[in-house]
Amino acid sequence: QVQFVESGGGLVQPGGSLRLSCAVSGFTFSNYAMSWYRQAPGKERELVASIANFGGSPNYATSVKGRFTISRDNAKNTVYLQMNSLKPEDTAVYYCNAPRRVRSGGDWGQGTQVTVSS
Repeated sequence: QVQFVESGGGLVQPGGSLRLSCAVSGFTFSNYAMSWYRQAPGKERELVASIANFGGSPNYATSVKGRFTISRDNAKNTVYLQMNSLKPEDTAVYYCNAPRRVRSGGDWGQGTQVTVSS
């Protein structure tokens, strides 16, 4: 059974930082590129950042480039998202998934809520 367990979200003031983690099980983690996505209230889910299966070639949405950093630890089957200089528009539920599995209609985890507010 495939599982994504996201954690690390919370309430933070503008300009603050959070580090999200996503523990993955149920497939061979190191065989898959991984991504972070987010969904704000009333909006479509969007891609935030991606990383290749062995940690190379990180890519970021324009809105988070220079502020967010994606990384992974294949020994721990975990992907991370370091978020700095947070803005109110970063408020959303954040999810991790493997893009290949998303394209084939795979399941999602419960996500972790990030709220940026003063």
